[in-house]
Amino acid sequence: MKTKAKLLSIALILSGFLASCSEQTIPIEENVNDVKAEQTTSQLETEVKEANGSHPADWSYEGDTGPEYWGELDPSYAACSKGKEQSPINIESSQIKDSDTKADMTIQYEPTTVTLENTGYTIQANPITKRNIIVLNNKEYALEQFHFHTPSEHQFNSKNFPMELHLVHKDPYGKLAVLGVMIQEGNENEKLAAAWNALPKKASEKTIVKEPVDVKSLLPQKQTAFHYDGSLTTPPCTEGVKWLVYEQPIYMSKDQIQAFKERFPDNHRPVQPINDREIIKN
Repeated sequence: MKTKAKLLSIALILSGFLASCSEQTIPIEENVNDVKAEQTTSQLETEVKEANGSHPADWSYEGDTGPEYWGELDPSYAACSKGKEQSPINIESSQIKDSDTKADMTIQYEPTTVTLENTGYTIQANPITKRNIIVLNNKEYALEQFHFHTPSEHQFNSKNFPMELHLVHKDPYGKLAVLGVMIQEGNENEKLAAAWNALPKKASEKTIVKEPVDVKSLLPQKQTAFHYDGSLTTPPCTEGVKWLVYEQPIYMSKDQIQAFKERFPDNHRPVQPINDREIIKN
């Protein structure tokens, strides 16, 4: 009888222990499921944002969604207000450092067919091939697209130009290098004439330029440029962008500039603090 009593007591203790373990593991399993659910929800939200376009929140160049408020519109835009290496900047002569060592850059452009897109923010030209490249300090960047701003985003000694051209390049790891070209009013830019005849008027409208665009001809003859570390000039204002802003402008006619302004009267971001960055001229 004593043996049976002992066995019964042990069985009761084991039963209580297992029940206790079971009670402890159930909440843990529920927590794991909750985490998985949260991750799935987050992934779905990201996929929805990506499906709806590259901008998680609406932004603009004026009013409550203008440049002053970009950093508050979406968490992914935080760099627009908190970043320390933002673009564009005012390039002051007194702050420029001449470099004895010229930046190692080669440009390998060729005439290419492009499609034009009215993004709602600018006119963007998208090459149909990735054969236009620059090699900067032994790193190869392919031309992804080029687009325009009015007035210019960068300033020279606190002065804007009527327009600015940005040629955006990306390396195999997603790092960006942008060439900035000032546009001054003057003679008609014949190299852009075919593209300007096909400018899409409405947002999301796309057109094909019938004649190949000689991209290299869009750069100034004099290759002197200002180099600095900066960012995208539109949300999400991502930093880590290599900027090369040419000193010499190119020209477009008054009619060509006006044709762009009819679509985008003002699509520039104001200049940002330079902070402790260096501007190197070479």
